[in-house]
Amino acid sequence: MTIEEAQQTVDRWIQTTGVRYFNELTNTAILMEEVGEVARIMSRKYGEQSFKKSDEAVDLGDEMADVLFVLICLANQTGIDLNAALEKNLEKKSIRDADRHHNNPKLK
Repeated sequence: MTIEEAQQTVDRWIQTTGVRYFNELTNTAILMEEVGEVARIMSRKYGEQSFKKSDEAVDLGDEMADVLFVLICLANQTGIDLNAALEKNLEKKSIRDADRHHNNPKLK
């Protein structure tokens, strides 16, 4: 699925199953909640915290998909073409960071 197709698919889902988009502020809060859930898993799986019994069945991929879904909702609501935005962002990073990471002794 392309980014454009994902934006269209999420929009169709919202218009049919979801009834309507939550407002932008609500979706921003939901995005923060979902990012927090990813952070919780990361800190337990790759960091120094341990899982609680209730956390052992978590699915990192599913939580990342939740983040992506809400981000796509916000993009749709605000008229952002995520494909174009990502291409523009990568171009910016490529120019700005052309030598930065190669010259970073911490990355060698």
